[in-house]
Amino acid sequence: MSPVIDCTTDEGLAEGLAAAAEAVRRGELVVLPTDTVYGVGADAFAPDAVAAVLAAKGRGREMPPPVLVPSPQTVDGLASNVPAYARDLIQAFWPGPLTLVLLAQSSLMWDLGETNGTVALRMPQDDTALKLLGEVGPMAVTSANVSGQPPAKTILDAAAQLGAAVSVYLDAGPCASTLPSTILDCTGDAPVILRAGAVSAGELQKVLGDLELSN
Repeated sequence: MSPVIDCTTDEGLAEGLAAAAEAVRRGELVVLPTDTVYGVGADAFAPDAVAAVLAAKGRGREMPPPVLVPSPQTVDGLASNVPAYARDLIQAFWPGPLTLVLLAQSSLMWDLGETNGTVALRMPQDDTALKLLGEVGPMAVTSANVSGQPPAKTILDAAAQLGAAVSVYLDAGPCASTLPSTILDCTGDAPVILRAGAVSAGELQKVLGDLELSN
């Protein structure tokens, strides 16, 4: 049985982060809390590990995982031609449940799947997740459930579905939110909602001003 580490105490958090960081560096999978649901993830720059994330979910390369980042400053290392409106949205909603699809830096040596030259980026509003990302860098993270099953709201939900495919489970208690992140395509002149979620269209439009948001 893969270890489940209680991260609700300072001692447990330190133990969990150390174990998870080691696992990620070995190219293994970890389950971590986010501000939406529990996620399963791996080093974004380890192609075999990213493939293992997709395999654990029973998902193909046509559905590449998003990448979680530790800070807004990470964006320019991963994405190119970031539009001004995307930077406004980052300033307004990160950390938080907003995923932005941007053009990926062509020089990056990674393989997230069939991305068509894009990358979906998000900075989660969760201390455990941010601390882990600060240790290991960007991670390919998707919801910790088998494809077609409900997202994991607790660590037990995740463990029941993913089992030994995951090396370390970080338990931070039940997820506070039941809504997924809002996903926006920011590769064009104006953003397009790909998935409605925790950040409403109205909230986004307030930041965008005269720039029209579309579905």
